[in-house]
Amino acid sequence: MAVANPDAPVITVDGPSGAGKGTVCARLAQELNWQLLDSGALYRITGLASDRKGLALDDEPAVADVAANLDVRFEPTPVGVKVILEGDDVTDQIRTEEVGSLASQVAALPEVRTALLQRQRDFQTLPGVIADGRDMGTVVFPQAQVKVFLTASAEERGQRRYKQLTEKGFDASLPALIEDIRARDERDSNRAVAPLKPADDATVIDSTSMTIEEVCNQVLDLVNKAGLA
Repeated sequence: MAVANPDAPVITVDGPSGAGKGTVCARLAQELNWQLLDSGALYRITGLASDRKGLALDDEPAVADVAANLDVRFEPTPVGVKVILEGDDVTDQIRTEEVGSLASQVAALPEVRTALLQRQRDFQTLPGVIADGRDMGTVVFPQAQVKVFLTASAEERGQRRYKQLTEKGFDASLPALIEDIRARDERDSNRAVAPLKPADDATVIDSTSMTIEEVCNQVLDLVNKAGLA
């Protein structure tokens, strides 16, 4: 595990699911050769790591200890992010329904949430970190030099998700996907803890009619103006 450094620069990319955060952050990490943090995967990784150790998921201190000491890294690839847990590629495994259930159990534990907040901050290492999430610029790294809030219309995000699912051979209903996205946006924006919203000093980018390359170039312009590259 690299040593955290409070002087290391931080770029945060927050926003709703389907806006393209993961792809954009992976490409930026490759372009800049910086550390990558996929914060949305951490509860799934904690659940999987705890299960591998045979822990009872209601053993809050034990699971929090796992969360605080996760041996995990996120490797950017041309098609997204590879997740490495204790040397094993768990990219596909953490997306299963089984691990999703483990994640929901550990996410309900306050000590785990506290431990993961610090574990996320530990990713702030030289030469810099790109943090992908929902509260990176508002809660985890409020001091970040560049903050982006990446969004897109519910219709566009639904189309992207529909394309992903159908290309993998899954049946999907576009209207249902769009409705699910709108409902999730409503929940996330109005929750009591760390609601989904742009930081006051974030640059909002609407990717509805933009390519990934166009979004990346706009973020890189912000990075250059901030003197980080």
